[in-house]
Amino acid sequence: MKVVILAGGKGTRLSEATTVVPKPMVEIGNQPILWHIMKIYSSFGFNDFIVCLGYKGYIIKEYFSHYLLHKSDVTIDLAQGKTIIHENKTESWRVTLVDTGLEALTAARLLAVRKYLGKHTFMMAYGDGLANINLKKLLDSHRKSKALSTVTAVQPLGRFGSLDIERNNKVKAFTEKPKGDNAWINAGFFVMEQGIFDYIHGDVLWEKEPVQALARAGKLSAYRHQGFWRPMDTLRDRNELERLWQSGNAPWKIWK
Repeated sequence: MKVVILAGGKGTRLSEATTVVPKPMVEIGNQPILWHIMKIYSSFGFNDFIVCLGYKGYIIKEYFSHYLLHKSDVTIDLAQGKTIIHENKTESWRVTLVDTGLEALTAARLLAVRKYLGKHTFMMAYGDGLANINLKKLLDSHRKSKALSTVTAVQPLGRFGSLDIERNNKVKAFTEKPKGDNAWINAGFFVMEQGIFDYIHGDVLWEKEPVQALARAGKLSAYRHQGFWRPMDTLRDRNELERLWQSGNAPWKIWK
């Protein structure tokens, strides 16, 4: 099963880092967040990736073109002009890198890689979100729903602590960063059938016209993920993810 990763946006809210590299290449623990996302998928046996490139996409191409060299022990014989790989420490990934346009919206990027998808069910993820999601359960949920697309839904933490204040101004309860307002939001980690392309018309956001049309037609299902999920929208988010990684207990590290 192929996994599409949207990696073409500019990441303007993370401009401290994205003026140098595209957002999916911003590092957590000395590895791009893109690598972390791919490790999540490969831990469930999904190793065939299609990465939708856009802003500074050449940096992602260069990363993967040198990946084997960076991950292996090598002898470089300058006299013979040979490079000998002694130990291959890389993952068993197949990565297709596709330039889907600098300014293209998310649905247009999906259309641009359609020819690489074959005719089967596929998965899609954003290039800036991490979760300890059980992808096998997500896929099972999708198959049971018989929908054309299944979206992973989460209840994000509130940004601030919540106070329950009585009339006499005594604090009855204090909750540090409670679950938002009980609303479920789009966390990415989609499963899709080829029929979704019938709902894409022109250069549009996948999250607007196509998804809304699928919902109206009863063809959109949700998989409720109760565990860890974090997007990397800002420098603050990136620093929090880095802190979790350095703690040695990053919740999304579900691989060995």
